[in-house]
Amino acid sequence: MFAEEITPERGSMYSPQRIVQILRRRLWTIVLVALVAVGSALGFSLLQTPTYEASVMILVGQKTTGDTLPGAANVSDLQDVALTVAKAVPTVPIAETVVERLNLQSEGTKKVLVNTSAEPDPGTMFVKISYRDSDAERAQLIANTTGEVLSDRISEVSVAANAITATVWEPATLPTTPISPDPLRNSLIALVLGIIIGVMLAFLLEYASDRWNSRDEMEGISGVPTLGVVPKFKVSPRRRRVLANKEGER
Repeated sequence: MFAEEITPERGSMYSPQRIVQILRRRLWTIVLVALVAVGSALGFSLLQTPTYEASVMILVGQKTTGDTLPGAANVSDLQDVALTVAKAVPTVPIAETVVERLNLQSEGTKKVLVNTSAEPDPGTMFVKISYRDSDAERAQLIANTTGEVLSDRISEVSVAANAITATVWEPATLPTTPISPDPLRNSLIALVLGIIIGVMLAFLLEYASDRWNSRDEMEGISGVPTLGVVPKFKVSPRRRRVLANKEGER
């Protein structure tokens, strides 16, 4: 008679019923990891310096004079010009002029360049200029000044640029709500990631555990039937003392 070595089949652990059992047994692990992730994300968001964004709308156009040919101010052509105007916004000449007008030597040209962005509105002749700063009033001031500087620079070269104009259509307003950080968004992302990590940790702990928590689990892993189950009795402390005294009397 030969003894057959029984190798646990881990693959059988992951039936749908088994997965539900693992998730229920390790629920507190998943909840704990999710809470830690959400708390960390919320704390990190609250510790960050808020960033405000102010935007000014620029309308790109073309002057019509007696020397201008009919149809020169073609809308499609001006939309293409708007793309070029947007590219001209985050450049050194514009940033240097803004710094000089507002006396922002402490900020520096490089910082103004980094925080300035321009985006043309597709299908229109509008260009949106935005500036981000930790101070809402400074963001508004620099955004409006950038729009004015751009308009002036375009006017200076308008003769060579077929009388192209860039007019401030809508000045920047004072931003009241920071664009970052966003505690709610960060918390939701952290919650999802925390649940995923918690589930992965639950299965890792289950895989590393050598305990069999039920008869079905033992049969599924070992591949042999269960001949019998030894029940576990809970004995109250008082009952234990009584049994201990009887044992001592013997």
